[in-house]
Amino acid sequence: MRKKPRPLAEAALPPDLDPLVRDLAGYLLTERKRSPLTAAAYARDLKEFSDFLKREASDPSLLAVTPSRVRQYIAHMFDTHGYDSRTVCRKLSSIRALYRFLKITGVLDSDPAFAIPGPSIAKRKPAPLKVAEVMSLLRTSLAGRSDTARLRDRAILELFYASGIRRAELAGVRLADVDLAERTIRVTGKGNKERTVLINRTAAAAIEAYLRVRPRSADPTLFLGRTGAGLTPKHVWRLFRNIYRVSGLQKHASPHTLRHSFATHLVENGVDLETVRELLGHESLATTGVYLQLAMGHKRRAYDEAHPRDRIADK
Repeated sequence: MRKKPRPLAEAALPPDLDPLVRDLAGYLLTERKRSPLTAAAYARDLKEFSDFLKREASDPSLLAVTPSRVRQYIAHMFDTHGYDSRTVCRKLSSIRALYRFLKITGVLDSDPAFAIPGPSIAKRKPAPLKVAEVMSLLRTSLAGRSDTARLRDRAILELFYASGIRRAELAGVRLADVDLAERTIRVTGKGNKERTVLINRTAAAAIEAYLRVRPRSADPTLFLGRTGAGLTPKHVWRLFRNIYRVSGLQKHASPHTLRHSFATHLVENGVDLETVRELLGHESLATTGVYLQLAMGHKRRAYDEAHPRDRIADK
């Protein structure tokens, strides 16, 4: 069962937002079942586009945009802001979403962004941490922390590696979503879709230790900040960054790196791709396909160890 979409106010939309963009945000939340974080990200991208039009266009209305103006904005993002191709593609995707919405709702007859190709993006392979590196990270704590904060930080890191959940998913976990006896947690992922993830005994013990000292609060969120309110994804990112900086590890890493490490280590130890797909919350096995080569390597080793033919002297 899907959770009801949260109110538009929770999307933390930028101020002075164009009414058309505000309508799109409401549509994403209520009709498309996107998360408030996603709706807010679209709104920020479109606020940036709208500000560009006010500076550069004689008619700054979003309804007056032409394909050439969209192309000009793409060049502006590269030349003026220095955005990389991945960022430009994301912002172009927000613009496309707006004009698809305006066409669907009959506000516009044509879509000025429809035929505009995005820049090519080199496909990046996941760069997971090694098991020893993850263990080093999990043992790291920040100096001067209270016992409550230290136990919370440990539980957050253990949960990342145990479940492979996304940063926003972790921040959204509520007390009622956690079943330590079964070692399962219900999370809400992209598209407001729920799934159940598994956690190992170490993570369950870390969460249980945190729950014993968790402050009393009316906020149902599992992980709380100093004020008694639930941590936001940004708070979780800062926490990870601060711990990683003192961990001594040299590789660049983020909470998403732990997600990749989780999936990679499962595949390397024989878990099938379909199970990994379900645990990661991927819609399609094709999305999990980045781990296919790892899976084939494991299958080859298992095959070579199991098949007797090459071990027989008389061939």
